[in-house]
Order: sequence, then structure tokens, then C-alpha cells
Amino acid sequence: MPCVKPDGTLEPMAQAIIRVLRTPHTAEEICDYLRLPLYRVRSTVRELVEASLVAETDGQFSLTGAGAERVRHQA
Repeated sequence: MPCVKPDGTLEPMAQAIIRVLRTPHTAEEICDYLRLPLYRVRSTVRELVEASLVAETDGQFSLTGAGAERVRHQA
């Protein structure tokens, strides 16, 4: 299931992950924080990277400018 719907809105899991990524985290840290299985986090993070909302550097995931804008609009 895509984490970004055709209308541009995010699925609840993607919303939760981008809120966590206000500060950089590894996939494992996201799993621990949200209590989700690693395979679900990895697949959602991969889709968020493809959507240019999240970037990965040295195993750490963080928000891009577009991802940070999404978090601001959710608050």
C-alpha cells in the first residue's frame, strides 16, 4: 500500500514516521519508538524517500524541506 495517496495525503503510518523524524533516526530507532515491525518501517521510509519527504545519510533518516513542511501542516 502506498504511503502517499493519489491526492497527496499521507497514510497514518507515514504521518507517524515523519513526526518521529523531526530529528534524525535509524530505521531500528523508529521501530522502537513506534513499536512497529522493521519491515513495515523500512518499506514506508523507502516510499517517503522516493516521494522526497525523507533523506538517508549514513543509515540515519531525516526530513527534507518538503517533509518538514508536511510536519508543520499536520500540527
